[in-house]
Amino acid sequence: MSEILNKSARETLTAFAAKDLSPVEYMQALITRVEDSEPQVGALYAFEPERSLEEAKASEARYMAGTPKGLLDGMPVTIKDLIAMKGEPVPMGTAATELIPAAEDAPIPARLREDGAIMFARTTCPDYGMLSSGLSSYHNLAHNPWKLSENPGGSSAGASAAGAAGYGPLHIGTDIGGSIRLPAGWTGLFGFKPTLGRIPIYPYYTGRCAGPMTPTVDDAALLMPTITRPDWRDATAQPYEAIDWQVPAADVRGMKIGLMLDAGCGIDPEPEVIAAVQAAADTFAAQGAEIVPIAPVLTREMLDGLDIAWRAHFWGIIEALAPERRDMILPYIRQWAEAGASASPVAVALGADQTFAMRESTAKAFQHVDAILTPVNPNVSYPADWASPTNDPALPFEHIGFTVAWNMGEQPACSINCGFSASGMPIGLQIVAPRFQDTKVFALAKAFEGWRGPITNWPRFDRERTSA
Repeated sequence: MSEILNKSARETLTAFAAKDLSPVEYMQALITRVEDSEPQVGALYAFEPERSLEEAKASEARYMAGTPKGLLDGMPVTIKDLIAMKGEPVPMGTAATELIPAAEDAPIPARLREDGAIMFARTTCPDYGMLSSGLSSYHNLAHNPWKLSENPGGSSAGASAAGAAGYGPLHIGTDIGGSIRLPAGWTGLFGFKPTLGRIPIYPYYTGRCAGPMTPTVDDAALLMPTITRPDWRDATAQPYEAIDWQVPAADVRGMKIGLMLDAGCGIDPEPEVIAAVQAAADTFAAQGAEIVPIAPVLTREMLDGLDIAWRAHFWGIIEALAPERRDMILPYIRQWAEAGASASPVAVALGADQTFAMRESTAKAFQHVDAILTPVNPNVSYPADWASPTNDPALPFEHIGFTVAWNMGEQPACSINCGFSASGMPIGLQIVAPRFQDTKVFALAKAFEGWRGPITNWPRFDRERTSA
């Protein structure tokens, strides 16, 4: 049964349409894998196998009648905790949240339902999505399937763990400073953060995006026509474009591609990370691109300014809670946010202004290059029960130096695996393109994926074989 799950999303849907594979058979195999794996991985909550099987039966009937509902009919997808689904609570990763069922779907689940996808489970995240970790006061601890003692990253922790453990190919995360790309990098997935507003999201916030986290570039491309469809609730949304996301691999001959190996501040990239990203850049060069070393886009002033602005913002959320609920928040998060209570209004305002400094810096970086390559994560891995790579609330964002500026600058960016450490942990390459050039990221990633070759040793915890 587990072999059914080795197909790509597109192959699976083709098999459904040809009646060579039933959505019920696929869902049964997926349920078995989840039940075998979850005690070790801890990626999911609100896993509903009975409801999912009923939806799979309805999908099977539609295929048998030749009337599939939409582009994704019968295909399982996971949705991150932070994204509302009608009738289900949105815990926000924290025990402090009152579990009130959502009145309506957020944009992405709404579009997925329209196309017949089966949202069979939610994925875990840390409190308020404010950690690069699977640590949460509400959810079970998420682990990295490649090595269960290690962290899957975050805040889309459960999505990354589910994707790497083979819970189907399609997963949705969110990203405000790296929360799709960072965990994708640590778990070997392709994770895509679009141009701000390309994929409608609600609630929206400066730099906040949603996007796919999948084993391959093509799996992510399959999701894009559905999840980019318009939704009036996102006041930051771009005008809808009916884009063909199944783009061919880029021909990089003559392209000028920037290589940024220094984030400008934060944790210095480990030697294995530098070596893997440099090797990826050398591959682009061997294919005809001109590789141009470029300076960092982030400064210490930018990162620290964002830190104090976010601390104040989150303290405002926490302060509104009843005292007994404040006490339920993960201590790391509460300790981090408390510094915002004593911050001066001037410091908070100047800190918020650093988002515009990042916007200017990232736009400037593209004046002489077509795309930019960087590491995703500065380190190879860190313990599963740590709140962040530093595990220090006084140094919360030292690991997001390569990712956060592109959120504030609104450029599309992805993480794609570019190698493994000596310890067997995945290493991510970030590919960034100018605003609105989302398909360029897909084309470059598709090219690199082809040069790299497929990942064939994904960790699995099926009954017939267990690996980690």
